[in-house]
Amino acid sequence: MTSRWRSAAVAVAAVGLVVGPVGAGAGAVYAWDAAAPTASVPTSTVPAPTPTPAASDEFAQLTPAVTRQLDTAIKKVLAEAKVPGVIVSVSAPGKGEYVRSFGVADKATGTPMTPNLNMRIGSVTKTFTVTALLELVDQGKVALDDPIGKYISGVPNGDRITLRELAGMRSGLFNYSADEDFYKALTSDPDRRFTPQELLAYSFKHPVLFEPNAQFYYCNTNLILLGLVVEKVSGVPLDRFIDREVVTPAGLKHTLFPTGAEFPSPHAQGYTNQTASGKTENSTEWDPSWAWAAGAMISDLPDMRSWAKTLATGTLLTPATQAQRLDVVDALPGTGYGLGIFNVQGWIGHNGSLPGYGSLVLYLPEAKATLVVLLNTDIGSQGQEPSTLFGEAITKIVTPDRVYTLPAQPAS
Repeated sequence: MTSRWRSAAVAVAAVGLVVGPVGAGAGAVYAWDAAAPTASVPTSTVPAPTPTPAASDEFAQLTPAVTRQLDTAIKKVLAEAKVPGVIVSVSAPGKGEYVRSFGVADKATGTPMTPNLNMRIGSVTKTFTVTALLELVDQGKVALDDPIGKYISGVPNGDRITLRELAGMRSGLFNYSADEDFYKALTSDPDRRFTPQELLAYSFKHPVLFEPNAQFYYCNTNLILLGLVVEKVSGVPLDRFIDREVVTPAGLKHTLFPTGAEFPSPHAQGYTNQTASGKTENSTEWDPSWAWAAGAMISDLPDMRSWAKTLATGTLLTPATQAQRLDVVDALPGTGYGLGIFNVQGWIGHNGSLPGYGSLVLYLPEAKATLVVLLNTDIGSQGQEPSTLFGEAITKIVTPDRVYTLPAQPAS
């Protein structure tokens, strides 16, 4: 999911905000991105989707005719949403594989987008941070119903907000990325390094929005706290713990939690209008420290295809812990959110966005199908995250009974 700094995120997949679009605009339930503000969203009265199990034949055979349909649909979204470039992968066992890129990776040079580029993944980072936490749960070092105050002092309602509520976006804490002072600090100096404590300070100066577990509210603050818990309990910096305990065991070769503005080549240039002037600018080298545990990571298409299945099937966790992760509650109409993961019409995963980039990483267990979308802008269209528009267009073709749709949220 992703959420934008000044407008609510428009996509879900694990709620994100400007580092996260879950139904708004991090690491995908909306895919809000890590550092964007999101308006308070009451718990939906619409139950989380529980469609009848899909047989593998409900996923379209990726024939030349279907491939042409996908090409046409993706090009249409690219043009209408004015997205510079996009990378798409759709596949399912026995159904074929579709891997394409469209548009440009660099608007200045016209260099085409190609499937091998590194991309910032925004709130999909949340899925890695929560996986790290759940591994500590499996090791008996933390418990999901521990209060955050057991590990981090000074948190409003810290004696009552649990780790489970933080991971499920139900803490009631204010989203630091929605703070006006934070927005000014970031856009006035995109190269600035933020510490987790500075990010929390932007949140904690605001009153809590609701009682713990009262409703769903996509919030990057929650992930900053969980990242600090992982560090405190493990005794290892978050980037190193995730690399050692999540990325490496998952077999990912090009997935990175940066400690600065480093961005391995080759990578696409990113474009955003979340700027001090409001004009579209190149944000490729912006320091992602403001998103940290909520949306700072970098990856590529092969790794995200692999991660989609690992995340949804829980191969790094015990079955009991994975079951708790996938126990979604109503978040947004037609969407359920679990522990750093969402379920949209049976598609499980997360979306993400941060200035200049967007992502969508999904897995449909019944068909063992994977869908990944990576793009080099976070600028919305028709009130929605561009990743949501691509996801909807693609699933209308390959799984017409399981269309990935996320309702747009009102701007804050």
